[in-house]
Amino acid sequence: MKSTLRALAAATLSATLLTGAAATSYAAATPSPKASASASAEQASLTVTVDKTEVKAGDKVHVTGRTKGLKIGSKVVLQHKKNGKWTTLKAETVVKNGSSYALDAKLNTKGAEELRVQSGEVSSPSVTVTVS
Repeated sequence: MKSTLRALAAATLSATLLTGAAATSYAAATPSPKASASASAEQASLTVTVDKTEVKAGDKVHVTGRTKGLKIGSKVVLQHKKNGKWTTLKAETVVKNGSSYALDAKLNTKGAEELRVQSGEVSSPSVTVTVS
């Protein structure tokens, strides 16, 4: 009876070890999923800061910020909200060493200008500058 129990225990242990090894080798052989472009865009971010929150029409605003997850040399454009849609202004730059950017924009339209920066599909939060 003891020898039967030993044989049964040895068989169970062997089966468990083989099953575990097979699962481990399967897991190692299964390729991990790769990040998609949209997943990368979700991980990237931009910040935006303006040097003045109130300017006169025709004055320049200095816009700076930092990036995360964007390559150095990536294009950054300034946008403003016009009639509920984001429109690109004639102000652009590239991400520099240290993941920062800086640009100047001349604001001519009187009123509250809602501004943001964008690089590819990544946009910053908006800031408001009052133009008088």
